[in-house]
Amino acid sequence: MAEQNFANHTKVFPPFHFFVLPVLLINLGFQLYWMKLSWFSYHGLFGVLLALALILGFLSARRFALSVQDRVIRLEMRLRLRGILPPDLQPAINVLTHRQLVALRFASDEEMAELVREVQAGKLTTGKDIKMRVKSWQPDWMRA
Repeated sequence: MAEQNFANHTKVFPPFHFFVLPVLLINLGFQLYWMKLSWFSYHGLFGVLLALALILGFLSARRFALSVQDRVIRLEMRLRLRGILPPDLQPAINVLTHRQLVALRFASDEEMAELVREVQAGKLTTGKDIKMRVKSWQPDWMRA
């Protein structure tokens, strides 16, 4: 596997992103076209609603998996931070936002205290800011 870093850490699942979603979007386009041809019949309207429901269903399932993953990461990071942060930074563990914890997971143990101090000081606020400051990227190959 290639080395993971900020530029390539997003996950793309080809069967989902390059097959399922495009097919569902094409289906929606066809359903809209057929509804227009049938002068907005109930059958055409149902086809469009079903196509939208399929798209929303697949996107919702993906979102549910990502939400569970983020909850596990949050728990994992709180446990990790309790073991590696110095005593003066321990109170920060419960103040860090969900997005900040998710972003911090890519940092090595050695740079974690420095990053948490910068978050506390307001220098790093978004997940992107935190990830861009990580020097020793710790890959996460097990993402959903």
